[in-house]
Amino acid sequence: MDAIEVVKKEMLDRKVWAVIGATPDPEKFGYKIYKKLKDHGYTVYGVNPKYESIDGDQLYPSLKELPEKPECINMVVNPKLSKAALEEIGALGIEYVWFQPGTFDEDVIDTAEEKGMKIVFYDCVLVALGGDH
Repeated sequence: MDAIEVVKKEMLDRKVWAVIGATPDPEKFGYKIYKKLKDHGYTVYGVNPKYESIDGDQLYPSLKELPEKPECINMVVNPKLSKAALEEIGALGIEYVWFQPGTFDEDVIDTAEEKGMKIVFYDCVLVALGGDH
């Protein structure tokens, strides 16, 4: 098992996740990923200041407003928003960040690594949990 696989397994063993970019739109990855994690028994918090809820679950405007600190963050936003979120993630001391395809660039990855975060990128959590995307 290579280093990325080890980190991926560590992340999937964590049970409290936040999805940054969660959305009530069933066509979007922010919805599909949120649902897939919930369906697999994870405690999942959606973070998106544009919406109030997803399937009756409250969405939160930022990580610091969540009722508990997530162990793992799943990014479903553009690289500019991902980079901004890394500041808050770092300040909260959250170690694991999973970047969905299209949510990062070299600058985002460099920033996450500089902050000592354990990261996964180029992999889709939907595929890791078994399912279409």
